Amino acid sequence: MGGSGGPENAKLAGLPADYILRQLQDYRRGVRTTAVPGRVPQPFMIKLAKALTPQDMDAAAAYFAALVPTANIRVIEAAEVSRTHAEGWRLAADADGARQAIGQRIIELPDVPRNFERRDSRTTFTAFVPPGSLARGRLLASAGAGGATLACATCHGPQLQGMGLAPPIAGRSPTYLLRQLYEIQTGIRAGANAAPMKIGIAALSLDDLIAAAAWAASLPP
Repeated sequence: MGGSGGPENAKLAGLPADYILRQLQDYRRGVRTTAVPGRVPQPFMIKLAKALTPQDMDAAAAYFAALVPTANIRVIEAAEVSRTHAEGWRLAADADGARQAIGQRIIELPDVPRNFERRDSRTTFTAFVPPGSLARGRLLASAGAGGATLACATCHGPQLQGMGLAPPIAGRSPTYLLRQLYEIQTGIRAGANAAPMKIGIAALSLDDLIAAAAWAASLPP
């Protein structure tokens, strides 16, 4: 109800109403799907969007846009993390406490898993990212890393809190952000507002995408 989202889905609180409406329309038109076969959240959203009336969409967009986003993500660089397994549509740490190298991954875990399972909007998360990600992400966001991409701040604002048609991305799940960057880069997520993003991130590596998502998530919403 608080629009707080999580690794498996979007934080809706504070997104511009027009942006939310565009996403619902993209789901309805089939230009926003998923790279993961059989993944439930996107097909559910597509089915939901097709069932909504224009009045329903307007009401939902206005509701979530009026909510104030809260800071609920802590980003930590770590070469080694807890070994994890899939639990529903999120990761959970293995009970035996085993550790493993992080590799090219973001490992984002709810601090109190039961709270997230209950969709408690006060749930907080810790996201572990590869060493060096935050410095690299800051460079990508502020300067485009020497021409590797257009600086994120150009469209999303200096603190990545949104500007014009570009949504706020500060303080949002890095797992979710990385998934969107990948799906835009590969053309799986299309739509009018995805087109300029695809051009902007075409030359970025997976490490770059991880870094950009990590830096954005570390900022206050």
